Amino acid sequence: MSAFLFVCPICGNHDPKLFGMRNGKPYCRCCLSFNGQKVSNIKNNPTDAYYHLDYELSDDQLRLSRLLLTNFKNHQNSLVHAVCGSGKTEIVLQVMAYAISHGLKVGFTVPRRDVAIELYSRFRSIFKTLDIALIYGGHTAKLDGNLICCTTHQLFRFDHFFDLLIIDEVDAFPFNGNKILNSFFKKSIKGNCILMSATPSKQLLNDFNKNGGKIIELYSRFHRYPLPVPELIIKPKIILIYECIRLIKEFEKQNQQVFIFTPTIQICEELYNQIKFFCTKGNCVHSKNKNRSQIIDDFRNKKYHFLVTTAILERGVTVMNLQVIIFLADHSIFSSYSLVQISGRVGRKKEAPEGRVIYLASEETKSISQSIRDIQAANKNLQNLFKTDT
Repeated sequence: MSAFLFVCPICGNHDPKLFGMRNGKPYCRCCLSFNGQKVSNIKNNPTDAYYHLDYELSDDQLRLSRLLLTNFKNHQNSLVHAVCGSGKTEIVLQVMAYAISHGLKVGFTVPRRDVAIELYSRFRSIFKTLDIALIYGGHTAKLDGNLICCTTHQLFRFDHFFDLLIIDEVDAFPFNGNKILNSFFKKSIKGNCILMSATPSKQLLNDFNKNGGKIIELYSRFHRYPLPVPELIIKPKIILIYECIRLIKEFEKQNQQVFIFTPTIQICEELYNQIKFFCTKGNCVHSKNKNRSQIIDDFRNKKYHFLVTTAILERGVTVMNLQVIIFLADHSIFSSYSLVQISGRVGRKKEAPEGRVIYLASEETKSISQSIRDIQAANKNLQNLFKTDT
């Protein structure tokens, strides 16, 4: 077979420039690194998927939960467009339990390893009787169970496998815009999927609607408090460092912990080295930290008052009474979507539903302006929802 006529069975690539020949057979350079055991599609036995939460769902969450179940029973795909902190994971529990109890293959996938690990821990506490598999790079000893929780990179192992596949953070790096990972996702679905995002692009919403999917919107956080509207401080970069120090000390006096988001690993380390002499109860964390899980756990346990970080903590980590600073929010790496997502780290707990988000920048960019408008629009929709309810 000529490599020029070849379509990669793993990732769907058909660009002849991205194929090579080995022992007379074509191979794909795009997905060469994705190798390992594939999972046999052996039918599951129906299993009691009882789940328990220590809190009750809001009326909005219950309504969407039932709607997702109805869509799945009708063999329809769903896209959940929900504001940050609305409790997207909670609203898919009912449809997951239904599918598992009927012996169907269920998966929950996210782009990032740290988020997959945290989700796995949550699912173990919610579905106490289920056999749950956690799969990510370097953690592949167990590949099947009643529920499979994995990173999107690991979906290459599952060909035409899942009766129900849920993907959270569909808009997040590295899944968003990655043709290979998107191909793995599509090829792994045998039945239906549920996509979830707080910040889906207009293109994604339009494409999903055109393909016959059902879009479900949730404007309210589960505690029905509005999203924090960011405060914008515009000053020269050198002054922004002092502003950052001032804010950390202010939050420390109020016994409030804070994430300081930076655009790159280099800036993350530089900023931490500049402020650690003035603010001693902190650390920095990014994707190259081998002990980042321990640092995050120490932060949760109040060992640190602040963490200087990158987008690695943009999603999936929930901390009580957290405040957020975005340093150099005008950097090109921060899109309006990512700024909204980062802002959503604040006020995620019912016991502390409010907080501050502060943009430190040298100028107001289009992304900054758009993110503030998007948050204000979401809050206006929430106000209208309250009026309708009353």
